[in-house]
Amino acid sequence: MGVAEKIRQYGIEKVVVDPVMIAKSGDALLEKEAQETVKRELLPLCSVVTPNLPEASVLSGNEVKGLDDMKGAAMAIHQLGARNVLVKGGHLPGIPIDLLFDGQRFHEFEGERVTTKNTHGTGCSYSAAIATELAKDQPLAEAIKKAKAFITLALRFSLDIGKGHGPTNPYAMISREIERHRVIEALEEGVSLLRRAKVGMLIPEVQSNLGYALPHADMREDVAAFPGRIVRVGESVETIKGPEFGASQHIASIILAVMKHDPEYRSAMNIRYSKEVLQACSALHYSVTSFDRKKEPRSIKGREGSSLEWGTESALRRSGQVPDIIYDEGDQGKEAMVRVLGRHPHEVIEKVVGINELVTSLR
Repeated sequence: MGVAEKIRQYGIEKVVVDPVMIAKSGDALLEKEAQETVKRELLPLCSVVTPNLPEASVLSGNEVKGLDDMKGAAMAIHQLGARNVLVKGGHLPGIPIDLLFDGQRFHEFEGERVTTKNTHGTGCSYSAAIATELAKDQPLAEAIKKAKAFITLALRFSLDIGKGHGPTNPYAMISREIERHRVIEALEEGVSLLRRAKVGMLIPEVQSNLGYALPHADMREDVAAFPGRIVRVGESVETIKGPEFGASQHIASIILAVMKHDPEYRSAMNIRYSKEVLQACSALHYSVTSFDRKKEPRSIKGREGSSLEWGTESALRRSGQVPDIIYDEGDQGKEAMVRVLGRHPHEVIEKVVGINELVTSLR
């Protein structure tokens, strides 16, 4: 076998084998003789072999349907000579679990189930990511964790091209890092506009924050905002530090709730509530909706950070679409507040500046 010969010739120690034997349709991609050659020649040379459930069934000789079967298959494949066996659980129902057997112990790696038909190249990209991390001298368990995060992101940003199964997007992680820079840059430019517009009188007692989320954000750490919030300094505003990801639970809760309804709306800012502010919103023809904190379920009030998510969801259900403005009139210990929504910080700030100019003219 040519590949095995070259591995021996060059003394390659870190070898990751993705045994591509079974197509997504279930059809065999290797003839019986070739399957036996992989078992006999290639597996004894590999550091890690990464079969999915159908491939683990072929290699072990036993049908693999669940976690217990995966353990049995991993031990059987290890006996064929592979130093480490990672049986991939993507075909399992529920939470996908990958199972690593290192010859002594089993290690489980839970993953996120990404709903997409564009899964072409998943196994290849996953095994290549593991090989890349091993080449960087990462311990195997850490290499698998990082590779799993890599392929999850590649699936979340998979490409809907061609017919049938589209490909995963192995450049998603790089694109994500570039987008992080753009998010921070947009927030820095945004707060500069706020300073020049002198919107100090719109800052509430609890201060303000301006947030901006990454595309497809689904957790607080995907949303950047200003640590210490945006504070009033006379007629203008100032920040304590530059924007950071994961800096604000409150503004992140609002943005993430809005993105569930429309993923294009990735930015928000909270400003002071007043009748004049609402009048200005009406005069500017902004769409406005609200929620009532007094109707908040007791179970929600008891969970830290859940109130704003509940309130935003309530307002969005009432509106039927993402509005420009969501406000509430407060409750005991809770300041009344207005939230300005937009697709990006510049859009949010345009609305805030417009409100500020009208409120100022009414005085």
